[in-house]
Amino acid sequence: MADSFSKKEGNKKKAKKKQDKALRREDRKVNNNKGKSLEDMLIYVDKNGNFTSIPPHLQSEDDLIERNNTSKETSEIHSGMINFLHEKGYGFITEDKTRDSLFFNYDVTTFPFKKNDKVTFKKEVSLKGFKATHIIKKK
Repeated sequence: MADSFSKKEGNKKKAKKKQDKALRREDRKVNNNKGKSLEDMLIYVDKNGNFTSIPPHLQSEDDLIERNNTSKETSEIHSGMINFLHEKGYGFITEDKTRDSLFFNYDVTTFPFKKNDKVTFKKEVSLKGFKATHIIKKK
């Protein structure tokens, strides 16, 4: 016995849904994000609104120039004040010009500085932003 019109239409809809589901499954297999690291999946927006893979703290023009240089260290000497020291061997310096807080590491046994000392230092680009190196106490 033949199927009615509505039964045929229902079967066509089911077949179409099944086909669409199979296409979506194949598309997911091709465009799979599994196995990618978090860094590969992140995208940032620059100051002009364009997508970029560079984190915001490394997007300033000075940073772009520094990244183009072969050296990661700037030859410019900056001044600031030590505003935090921890007995585990790290601290923070507040830069005089920009009032930015820069991270630094130090050797606990040979570090002759204390909080609120005026220092000069060089800036170096690290994975998490700038850090202070070559720290010298001002006289």
